[in-house]
Amino acid sequence: MTPLTIPVFQILLSLLGDELHGYALIRDIRERTADEVRLTASTLYAAIKRMVDAGLIEELEHRPRQAKDDPRRRYYRITAAGRAVAREEARRLERLTAMAREKRLLPSLRPSSVQKGS
Repeated sequence: MTPLTIPVFQILLSLLGDELHGYALIRDIRERTADEVRLTASTLYAAIKRMVDAGLIEELEHRPRQAKDDPRRRYYRITAAGRAVAREEARRLERLTAMAREKRLLPSLRPSSVQKGS
Protein backbone atom coordinates (compact mmCIF):
# COMPACT_ATOMS: atom_id res chain seq x y z
CA MET A 1 0.00 0.00 0.00
CA THR A 2 3.05 2.24 0.09
CA PRO A 3 4.22 4.72 -1.00
CA LEU A 4 1.63 6.88 0.67
CA THR A 5 0.72 10.36 -0.45
CA ILE A 6 1.91 13.17 1.80
CA PRO A 7 -1.63 13.96 3.06
CA VAL A 8 -2.35 10.32 3.91
CA PHE A 9 0.96 9.83 5.73
CA GLN A 10 0.52 13.09 7.65
CA ILE A 11 -3.05 12.20 8.66
CA LEU A 12 -1.86 8.82 9.95
CA LEU A 13 0.95 10.50 11.90
CA SER A 14 -1.52 12.93 13.48
CA LEU A 15 -3.87 10.13 14.49
CA LEU A 16 -1.05 8.17 16.15
CA GLY A 17 -1.26 10.69 18.98
CA ASP A 18 -4.97 11.11 19.51
CA GLU A 19 -8.47 10.88 18.10
CA LEU A 20 -9.04 14.07 16.13
CA HIS A 21 -11.69 15.82 14.04
CA GLY A 22 -11.02 17.33 10.61
CA TYR A 23 -10.06 20.86 11.62
CA ALA A 24 -7.81 19.52 14.39
CA LEU A 25 -6.09 17.29 11.82
CA ILE A 26 -5.46 20.25 9.50
CA ARG A 27 -4.12 22.34 12.40
CA ASP A 28 -1.93 19.52 13.78
CA ILE A 29 -0.37 18.83 10.38
CA ARG A 30 0.34 22.53 9.77
CA GLU A 31 1.94 22.90 13.21
CA ARG A 32 3.98 19.68 13.03
CA THR A 33 5.31 20.47 9.57
CA ALA A 34 5.94 24.17 10.28
CA ASP A 35 3.43 25.10 7.53
CA GLU A 36 5.22 22.91 4.97
CA VAL A 37 2.08 20.79 4.53
CA ARG A 38 -1.19 22.69 4.32
CA LEU A 39 -4.27 20.60 3.65
CA THR A 40 -7.50 22.09 2.38
CA ALA A 41 -10.76 20.74 3.71
CA SER A 42 -11.54 19.11 0.36
CA THR A 43 -8.14 17.36 0.22
CA LEU A 44 -8.50 16.25 3.83
CA TYR A 45 -12.00 14.81 3.52
CA ALA A 46 -11.28 13.08 0.21
CA ALA A 47 -8.26 11.42 1.85
CA ILE A 48 -10.28 10.53 4.96
CA LYS A 49 -12.96 8.85 2.83
CA ARG A 50 -10.35 6.74 1.02
CA MET A 51 -8.63 5.89 4.30
CA VAL A 52 -11.87 4.83 5.98
CA ASP A 53 -12.76 2.72 2.94
CA ALA A 54 -9.29 1.10 3.06
CA GLY A 55 -9.59 0.40 6.80
CA LEU A 56 -6.66 2.63 7.78
CA ILE A 57 -8.76 4.88 10.01
CA GLU A 58 -12.25 4.75 11.41
CA GLU A 59 -14.84 7.30 12.38
CA LEU A 60 -15.76 7.13 16.04
CA GLU A 61 -19.36 6.30 16.76
CA HIS A 62 -19.24 7.56 20.33
CA ARG A 63 -16.87 10.08 21.81
CA PRO A 64 -16.69 12.00 25.02
CA ARG A 65 -18.49 15.31 24.67
CA GLN A 66 -16.38 18.33 25.44
CA ALA A 67 -18.14 21.41 26.74
CA LYS A 68 -17.16 23.64 23.79
CA ASP A 69 -17.17 20.91 21.15
CA ASP A 70 -19.38 21.24 18.07
CA PRO A 71 -21.70 18.20 17.93
CA ARG A 72 -21.37 18.11 14.12
CA ARG A 73 -17.66 17.26 14.35
CA ARG A 74 -16.65 13.78 13.31
CA TYR A 75 -13.72 12.25 15.11
CA TYR A 76 -11.33 9.71 13.61
CA ARG A 77 -8.82 7.24 14.98
CA ILE A 78 -6.13 5.12 13.40
CA THR A 79 -6.73 1.37 13.11
CA ALA A 80 -4.19 -1.43 13.59
CA ALA A 81 -3.95 -1.66 9.79
CA GLY A 82 -3.34 2.09 9.57
CA ARG A 83 -0.60 1.87 12.18
CA ALA A 84 1.07 -0.98 10.25
CA VAL A 85 0.89 0.95 6.96
CA ALA A 86 2.29 4.10 8.62
CA ARG A 87 5.15 2.06 10.09
CA GLU A 88 5.86 0.47 6.69
CA GLU A 89 5.93 3.93 5.04
CA ALA A 90 8.24 5.32 7.74
CA ARG A 91 10.62 2.41 7.19
CA ARG A 92 10.51 2.99 3.42
CA LEU A 93 11.35 6.66 3.91
CA GLU A 94 14.12 5.73 6.33
CA ARG A 95 15.66 3.41 3.71
CA LEU A 96 15.50 6.16 1.08
CA THR A 97 17.15 8.61 3.48
CA ALA A 98 19.90 6.07 4.21
CA MET A 99 20.54 5.76 0.46
CA ALA A 100 20.81 9.54 0.17
CA ARG A 101 23.32 9.57 3.06
CA GLU A 102 25.37 6.79 1.42
CA LYS A 103 25.62 8.92 -1.73
CA ARG A 104 26.53 11.95 0.41
CA LEU A 105 23.44 13.82 -0.64
CA LEU A 106 22.71 14.27 3.08
CA PRO A 107 25.24 14.46 5.90
CA SER A 108 26.05 11.31 7.81
CA LEU A 109 24.48 10.83 11.21
CA ARG A 110 27.68 9.39 12.60
CA PRO A 111 29.75 11.83 14.64
CA SER A 112 32.92 12.70 12.85
CA SER A 113 36.06 11.30 14.40
CA VAL A 114 37.93 14.05 16.13
CA GLN A 115 41.57 13.48 16.96
CA LYS A 116 42.47 14.11 20.56
CA GLY A 117 44.97 16.78 21.22
CA SER A 118 44.34 18.79 18.04
